[in-house]
Amino acid sequence: MSQPIYLLGLDIGSSSVKASAVNAETGTSIGSAMSPEKEMEMISVESGWAEQHPHMWWEHTVKAVRKAIADNSIRAENIKAIGISYQMHGLVAVDKNRQVLRPSIIWCDSRAAEIGKKAFHDLGEEYCLKHFLNSPGNFTASKLKWVRENEPEIYQKIDKIMLPGDYIAMKLTGRICTTVSGLSEGILWDHLNDKLATKLLDYYGISGDLIPEPLASFDLHGELTSPAAGELGIQPGTKVSYRAGDQPNNALSLNVLNPGEVAATAGTSGVVYGITDQPDYDPKSRVNSFAHVNHSASTPRYGVLLCVNGTGILNSWLKRILSNTDEVSYDRMNQLAVKAPIGADGLTIFPFGNGAERILENRNTGAQLRGLDFNRHDTTHLLRAGQEGIVFALNYGFDIMKEMGMNMETVRAGHSNMFLSPLFREAFVNVTGTTLELYNTDGSQGAARGAGLGAGIYQNYDEAFQGLEVKEITEPEPDKAAAYTDAYSNWLARMPHE
Repeated sequence: MSQPIYLLGLDIGSSSVKASAVNAETGTSIGSAMSPEKEMEMISVESGWAEQHPHMWWEHTVKAVRKAIADNSIRAENIKAIGISYQMHGLVAVDKNRQVLRPSIIWCDSRAAEIGKKAFHDLGEEYCLKHFLNSPGNFTASKLKWVRENEPEIYQKIDKIMLPGDYIAMKLTGRICTTVSGLSEGILWDHLNDKLATKLLDYYGISGDLIPEPLASFDLHGELTSPAAGELGIQPGTKVSYRAGDQPNNALSLNVLNPGEVAATAGTSGVVYGITDQPDYDPKSRVNSFAHVNHSASTPRYGVLLCVNGTGILNSWLKRILSNTDEVSYDRMNQLAVKAPIGADGLTIFPFGNGAERILENRNTGAQLRGLDFNRHDTTHLLRAGQEGIVFALNYGFDIMKEMGMNMETVRAGHSNMFLSPLFREAFVNVTGTTLELYNTDGSQGAARGAGLGAGIYQNYDEAFQGLEVKEITEPEPDKAAAYTDAYSNWLARMPHE
């Protein structure tokens, strides 16, 4: 009797690491595990800063993989390929001995926003948008420039810089490489010339030698070394054959690969990610265009990414505040929120409390609560205003994507995080006017499927997505859409501008 083939997917988030094993033949999840149980530490030495120690990601990768194998009685020798999904836009710097030189400056860190804004002006907005599809903004290249300016003694020791997923791949394989999609997300790729963004690097005074070799997202990125295999409890030589940022990977996990298809997530941050075959961009770079995982010169595919930093993090903040006196679950919060009317009786929340927001042109306005009436509003209004505020912020970016000519009728998402809230789903479809489809997948399962494609275990996408199923569909309701539209208009009228 032949042994099953398992694919292992790793999802390296800023809150936790998740490992999932997928049966390659059936496309079903065999089991998964997360580490740590509570959120990973985030270092914020100054307002707007956010850092994490890369070794912490590896530590929890090891724990998650070992737990997934042990808890689900997985035979490690049946794992034939590994895929990696990771938090986007981070900066990891290592020396010639591959030792990390400083904590990673992660995705929600705002310190480089002004550096990118100046580069956008000095290089010319038209040049940046045509070549990079974005302002250099607060992305990886600008973060590296910040290190060069502010930590020259560290900068001088850098041998290679990496994205968070590149670091985990290095720990697995001993090889330093990256992907075209990854360089695109760091504003390190010139789309017009299909090469490294040398003009931006020259402007920043950064040598191209610091940038790893780019590969395709689906490719042999290396094989598991004996030391890494020993730590993980997996066979040496296992192929590492896929890598992508969390949002392109989320789209892959939902089989969102072609123009007109749209994926969404609502975890710590909230994202809408739509596919196009044109190098389109927002002139103000409020939403961002990157090479998608299946992008190639002959068959271009770009992901237009709308991100609201303050999404699940706002909901978890509300949970912590309410739990100061009595432990409150997310289910209980949802039950309380629906007791308030649509529009929360005039109470509005702006969820912009997790760093500079791209949809606000990289302004950091902080989260704000407006219209509070001590005599009318209670906990139910606060909780509804929180969920509605997140949806309204997403819709603000949604409208920008529509201005770019994107036609979005159906949105796919995993059955997780804030999409578990009936109120959140109701608000989302009635404000955006879209149909929402929730699937039985997540980022770690998507990374596992990607590994199967990269290793040649799957010959095509149809094979890779067997087992992917819709769990729930939510459609707009005309009688509620008008009320939500009015509430959104009220929210928009109070939008903070400074």
